[in-house]
Amino acid sequence: MFDVLNAYLFQHRSISIPGLGTIYLETLPAAVDVAERTMLPPAYQFRFDKYFDAPDKEFFSYIANQQNILDYEAIKWYSEFSFELRNRIKNEDAVSWDGVGILKKDGAGNVLFEPAASPLQFLQPTPAMRVNRPNAQHSLLVGDRERTSEEMNELLNDDAYRRRRVAWWVIALVIAVVALAFLGWYFYSHGFSTGNQNKF
Repeated sequence: MFDVLNAYLFQHRSISIPGLGTIYLETLPAAVDVAERTMLPPAYQFRFDKYFDAPDKEFFSYIANQQNILDYEAIKWYSEFSFELRNRIKNEDAVSWDGVGILKKDGAGNVLFEPAASPLQFLQPTPAMRVNRPNAQHSLLVGDRERTSEEMNELLNDDAYRRRRVAWWVIALVIAVVALAFLGWYFYSHGFSTGNQNKF
């Protein structure tokens, strides 16, 4: 019985149990652990939502197809299953759902869910070392033209050289303007004579 439900849960990522809630299968993406220099594998975890408990119509079609029964018989079969499951949780301490987790009640009578470990525990972290290849060539799309990385380096380096040349001329021009301003101020404040003004 749980095998059919597990197959549906792993294919459709959720399964609703009337009167209890919905169990979701969530995917956690792969991640990089920079400190350990590893790439962590993707993981899966189960989550329980007690506020939504209405199964989809396609769920009953799936059960009917898997059990080779009619749709209304699938609805009846699943209703009986969920009723038995609720009674087992109410009467026993905990109900184990193989591969998914444990459903149990707390002191207030609320249903709690303890998820099972990730079904992909066989995946191990992979070493991830940064590789820098300064002379590697690859294609880049610049605007609407495709260029190689070498062409772009040459183009960018030529632009930097031109900027340095332009910067030199700008600096020379600024110095010349400052010098002319100083000379203008000097001649304005001391008069326009340049020779010795002493009389013999």
